[in-house]
Amino acid sequence: MISRAKRLDRIPPYLFGEIAAAKRKAVAEGKDLIDLGIGDPDRPTPPDIIEELNRAAHDPITHRYDESPAGDPIFLEAVADWYRKRFEVDLEPNSEVLLLIGSKEGLAHTAWTFIDPGDISLVPDPAYTVYKVGTWLAGGEIYPLPLKKENGFLPVLDEVPPEVANKAKLLWLNYPNNPTGAVASQAFFQRAVEFAHRYNLLIVSDLAYSECAYDGYRPPSILQTEGAKEVAIELHSLSKMFNMTGWRIAMAVGNGEALSHLNKLKSNVDSKQFSAISRAAAYAIRHGDNSETIELYRHRRNILVAGLQSLGWPVEPPKATFYVWTPTPSGESSIAFAKRLLERAGVLVIPGIGYGDYGEGYVRMSLTVPGDQNGERLNEAVKRLEATVPYR
Repeated sequence: MISRAKRLDRIPPYLFGEIAAAKRKAVAEGKDLIDLGIGDPDRPTPPDIIEELNRAAHDPITHRYDESPAGDPIFLEAVADWYRKRFEVDLEPNSEVLLLIGSKEGLAHTAWTFIDPGDISLVPDPAYTVYKVGTWLAGGEIYPLPLKKENGFLPVLDEVPPEVANKAKLLWLNYPNNPTGAVASQAFFQRAVEFAHRYNLLIVSDLAYSECAYDGYRPPSILQTEGAKEVAIELHSLSKMFNMTGWRIAMAVGNGEALSHLNKLKSNVDSKQFSAISRAAAYAIRHGDNSETIELYRHRRNILVAGLQSLGWPVEPPKATFYVWTPTPSGESSIAFAKRLLERAGVLVIPGIGYGDYGEGYVRMSLTVPGDQNGERLNEAVKRLEATVPYR
């Protein structure tokens, strides 16, 4: 058998694949597992969006290759209209919007588009693993930006050495943030845009969780910042917005030149999304209402956070995302603590080390809970933790 490409040797085992294996083992042993692991919406896609897919799929024109330059124009125009209404950001649909087959694909292809061997990506730590893995697959190197509690889990850009910043090509940002649940202000985005202008680099803003927010909070887009469109692209997805993870539909918006480069790569490695999905997604953007799901997440958040606080856990309610990021007991690693929760309480969480070195000392709990209807599984999780896993 021929040997694999050496680039694969840089990639650690996929965190969620290992978590899935732990889940299978627990279920095989007959455990009643409360899964607070992977952030995959447990509510179905709203029925009117499904019906729109059905209608579009019955149109024979959607069954052929999408030969449009950047994606179905109906989808691109819906995205531009939504950005105008939601963020007051004007986008030209044909040059400043690009259809993606899910934002994970778009993030990986962005790294391949801009990173040559030896180039540097500025990657938050902890962070969604695709930012660094995409950089490694392109032959690049990462410079970690520590996300610490004392800084609101925001990178301190002024601490990046000038010699590193001058060599960097990409700055990855993700707010609202996975895994920490942190949010960023427009003042922070202004500093990031000024940093990008100073060092001539491209910001890649992952805005996947902007519509998972609570108590009246409305997360901003970096494109609302003056000068951002000159140095930034932003990726968004319908996965969390309308419980459409399996549909694989997303968009990149912002700097037209950067998007044209990304589109050049994508046009040689994929053939866009099934047009019926693109058109159903356009309908969702224009008419969809997922407020019931967001209210359920808020209810679950309140149950879990209040319950953990009553047990002495130092946890704070997130303003956005569906994640609760909590420290482990002093001196206990994130893997050891996650293992203790799984074995003693049948509660599955994600160890923070899986998101980077600065994730050590934390675990992530998701509010997307299979089998939960109205928070009862979160209440059960708190009861189990109280009975079997003292926080020490």
